[in-house]
Amino acid sequence: MKCPYCGSENLKVIDSRAAEDGSIRRRRECAVCRKRFTTYEKIESMPVFVVKKDNTREPFDRDKLIDRISRSTYKRPVSAEALSAIADEIEQYGQGSPRHEISSSEIGEMVMSRLKDIDEVSYVRFASVYREFKDVNSFMQELTDLMNKNRLES
Repeated sequence: MKCPYCGSENLKVIDSRAAEDGSIRRRRECAVCRKRFTTYEKIESMPVFVVKKDNTREPFDRDKLIDRISRSTYKRPVSAEALSAIADEIEQYGQGSPRHEISSSEIGEMVMSRLKDIDEVSYVRFASVYREFKDVNSFMQELTDLMNKNRLES
């Protein structure tokens, strides 16, 4: 590492502490120009890959997942924190898998499971796209299953 002011590599760490985002904040001082600056170090984790239906792989994109879920929650009482929590859970699940992979079908099922508990309308919206209902009867069957589940829980 070089001093951003003079380019010297003769640096001294004055203070280290954990930052709020999980990184390490270090105050450094240059031994040549005596100026101080802060650096942040973040632990690099293995990337998670999504295995698509056609067996292609692409890096897990948290923002893309939140965008897709938010389409089903449009004008519904679902907070951004709830969407972020779903994305966190899915990303952690992928990080915990031995190959750091998660299938798109696993992602879809996890999202539907969480949305069903958070907001049933958002769940139905998401399921209608994810499950690719071919006709009204298959859509109605999903709604009937959801209503029966609610009756049993009441």
